[in-house]
Amino acid sequence: MNIKTKLTASVTAIGLALAGCASTAGAETTAAAAPTGPALWQLSDEDTTVYLFGTVHVLPANVDWYDARIERAFTASDTLVTEVDLTDQAGMATILAEKAMFTDGSALRSLMSEENRAEYDALMTTLGLPSAAFDPFEPWFAALNLGVLPLLQAGYDPTSGVEMALEARAGDKTRDALESIDQQIALFDDMDLEYQLTYLDSTVESADELVPMIDSMVAEWLEGDADTLAEMMNSEMDDSYLYNRLLIDRNSNWVEWIEQRMDEPGTVFIAVGAGHLAGEGSVQDQLEQRGHAVTRITE
Repeated sequence: MNIKTKLTASVTAIGLALAGCASTAGAETTAAAAPTGPALWQLSDEDTTVYLFGTVHVLPANVDWYDARIERAFTASDTLVTEVDLTDQAGMATILAEKAMFTDGSALRSLMSEENRAEYDALMTTLGLPSAAFDPFEPWFAALNLGVLPLLQAGYDPTSGVEMALEARAGDKTRDALESIDQQIALFDDMDLEYQLTYLDSTVESADELVPMIDSMVAEWLEGDADTLAEMMNSEMDDSYLYNRLLIDRNSNWVEWIEQRMDEPGTVFIAVGAGHLAGEGSVQDQLEQRGHAVTRITE
């Protein structure tokens, strides 16, 4: 299993495969009680409560995950916080397409080695796409799409993803986001071309493994086994650049956001990819290192 299979464990509603990759060395909060459903944590002080809920961004239809624990926490919350603002899907798609286009006349397949191009063309044929479909786009954009398309063809549905379901239930709750869409796109768009091409090649090579791997991850997520989920996501994560860029650094930024939010009264429900909430370097792990008590909610 190579790096891309883990990177596509978490897919945003607009098709950004933002990593949920975590170490197997779990924080103490995940070991305190037997799993009883998708993992949910809480930290609080005298006037503020923050719930941390690990999500799967794209799911098969009719997956039942909204149990009593999650419902109580969500109902009690004044604010729904997601990775990005989900309310402007059309605007997101426009920004994504604009950022992804080559501006120097390059063509994607001309940048590949002969071997990688042959593998890429074969996958495009398998997926029912013209080989030149992504030629106007940078490698990261092709990689993101090729990481999502096998899931869509296997019956996964972005509209069934956890964030979209929570948004539909949010009513008049305040909305907030940990990152802007520009920041998420920049995670990939600002990569050196070498890393982008490596990322794309890994996507192509792992295409056959993707759906079975995601099926297994969803099963572990539904059982609430955050440690096993983390182990699956990180079993061969050996690229420190991508690991830090797509996971650890973002977790650190989110921890700072949470600490600032704890200075304001209220109840906040934060829903982010499940891989960000498991293992060494996770949001909870970094919060605990800063002296915060984080508790797993099991009933």
